[in-house]
Amino acid sequence: MKDKFDSVIFDLDGTLWDATGTVARAWQAARNKVDYIREDITQEVVRSISGMTYKAIYDKLFPYLPEEQRLEFKSKCAKEELEHMHQYGGELFPGLEETLQYLQTRYRLFIVSNCQTGYIESFLEHHRMHQYFEGHQCYGTKNRPKVENIQDVVADYNLQTPVYVGDTQGDYEASRGAGVPFIFARFGFGNVEEGQIASVDNFEELKSIL
Repeated sequence: MKDKFDSVIFDLDGTLWDATGTVARAWQAARNKVDYIREDITQEVVRSISGMTYKAIYDKLFPYLPEEQRLEFKSKCAKEELEHMHQYGGELFPGLEETLQYLQTRYRLFIVSNCQTGYIESFLEHHRMHQYFEGHQCYGTKNRPKVENIQDVVADYNLQTPVYVGDTQGDYEASRGAGVPFIFARFGFGNVEEGQIASVDNFEELKSIL
């Protein structure tokens, strides 16, 4: 697949890093500030909803809450999450920076994620990754689904032959909907049975196929 693409668009969570531990601590801190959340919020809980949009996450995890409380708790979690991300960051997958250095010499690099506004920026700033990525888009910018955000990046940056790298079925469906080939990051949080043009077991394998 070398020389077949002009750009690589990445998902963030489960593809570039694992920030579920930091997110869990942030959401638990928000939980401790209210009296209406029944359960603790663990890293396993956060991993189970990785890749979902912010609204869908809270609809799934807290269906027993009235809409007003759900929105209030989502707001508290969002605030805690950005504060924790800015301070602690996440766990970069092995070989990430070396692989990005290689890919940058051959491709234009971007990020599209279903996260809130400020989350990608925290990844870039805390781990000093700005120099590798030309642009990014997220759900929080316009409250639009990932397929449309991928399409926006393709159009805004005039990408001719992009490929998307992600770790969930939702990532695959979004890339397919945007007409962009998909590489499955098998080391992430989800599973994709078919449709991908390639699968990688670790981030460094991207160097061998791209």
